Amino acid sequence: MNATVATSVFGVFMVATVALGLLAVRGGRGGGGGLAEWSVGGRSLGTVFIWVLMAGEGYTSFSYLGAAGWGYNYGAPVLYVVAYMSCGYAVGYVVGPMLWAYARKHGLVGITDMVAHRFGRPWLGALVAVLATVFLLPYIQLQITGMGVVVSTISYGAISLNWAYFIAFAVTTGFVVVSGLRGSAWVSVLKDLLVIVTLGFLAVYVPAHYFDGYGPFLDRLVTEKSEWLTFPGHGDSGLGQAWFITTSFLNSLTVVIFPTTVAGYLGASSADVLRRNAMWLPAYNVLLFVPMLLGMAALFVVPGLVGAESNLALFKLVTDSLPAWSVGVIGVAAALSSIVPMAVFMLVIGTMWGRSVLSLVPRWEHRQKGAAQLVVVVAGSLALLLTYTAPNTLVRLSLISYEGMAQLLPMVLLGLMWRRLTLLGALSGLVVGVGVVCGFVFTEHDPVWGVNAGIVALAANLAVALVVTYAGPRERDERPDEEVLARDELEADRVVVNVR
Repeated sequence: MNATVATSVFGVFMVATVALGLLAVRGGRGGGGGLAEWSVGGRSLGTVFIWVLMAGEGYTSFSYLGAAGWGYNYGAPVLYVVAYMSCGYAVGYVVGPMLWAYARKHGLVGITDMVAHRFGRPWLGALVAVLATVFLLPYIQLQITGMGVVVSTISYGAISLNWAYFIAFAVTTGFVVVSGLRGSAWVSVLKDLLVIVTLGFLAVYVPAHYFDGYGPFLDRLVTEKSEWLTFPGHGDSGLGQAWFITTSFLNSLTVVIFPTTVAGYLGASSADVLRRNAMWLPAYNVLLFVPMLLGMAALFVVPGLVGAESNLALFKLVTDSLPAWSVGVIGVAAALSSIVPMAVFMLVIGTMWGRSVLSLVPRWEHRQKGAAQLVVVVAGSLALLLTYTAPNTLVRLSLISYEGMAQLLPMVLLGLMWRRLTLLGALSGLVVGVGVVCGFVFTEHDPVWGVNAGIVALAANLAVALVVTYAGPRERDERPDEEVLARDELEADRVVVNVR
């Protein structure tokens, strides 16, 4: 009976989600408008939609599962999530409007477009698209895993994990192919309302139900689990202060050029929308403390969870004490926290390939939107296959994505601000950076020397890029600086530009 009630509530909300996505298409241009309408919402999303869409970067399945799981396993190190996102919003206050103005001026729809335009090499955009896809697939896998765990858990085991993974893939793939970025923004409103309500409720309910309030809970945590409240946290994790600082720093820089973040930037109707969002988004991070704290509360209620089972820490509390209908509602909030970011990640991969890779093939040149939608299905299928064959804990998958994407920082961010950086220098640094980070990650040497392996790789990347740039010949590019470099022009959003 519990499984029937919870899954019925879940099913009703999923139908409503798909309907909302279809309504969003009708509210845009009826599904038309080409690749720009599908991928960046026609560059017309206002403050509210951009706010909830970009907030989705912080509230994924990781929020309900991974953050609670790391709180359960380690404790204090998981606070890096709040640190890097808040710092990333500050960086985005400057970088977001700059990228928005550059893309709008030249009719671009993603970082692959920007790199290809900056260096004047279409094939470079294709190369970056392939590389970015490799590092984005683990994040899609993370969301499939997270939503699958949610579906299986709220069904009280009636739906197996394997079927739950497939449901997550099928629902999200169908949703993003039909609705694009505009649909994701609309559904983000529903998702955020449910996230705020459910996490606010759990923040009050769990300590009161299991510990008679925060006072007894925190007293017990300090007395019995003090190791979870200091660095490097519980166990021999290696996640000490140096790791915390370097990870927060690296991720705060990386998040501003993450393809999904850039998609949010480019969907805005003006640069001022992005500036306002950068000021308000950090306040939303306060809710992230809830699953982290509840993960540590689960130590006393459901001890003994190991490995990937720790991701279930929060939902074990939910299914153990709440009625089935409320389990279904909380499951919907967690599932939407997977669907929205997963949809944006798949959409971004499709856009990159449709615009920068398949457009180089003559027969696909004028069918970029159709090509992008096809790639969405392929990318989702690959991530689903990885979920079945190479499962991993949710936080580990998140870190791999960020450490890999960080290696694009010199080529994308430095390249758009510094004319002197050469193509050879940027490529040489990228090859070294990706090689170093893959070497550390796949030999399980992360952290390395107590710091994030990604920042070691980025340091090597930047050093090689600078050495090759200064040692090699200057590139001859007759275009003026305003055509090549990105600038944050405060009046740029008031200039009417014909978008390609």
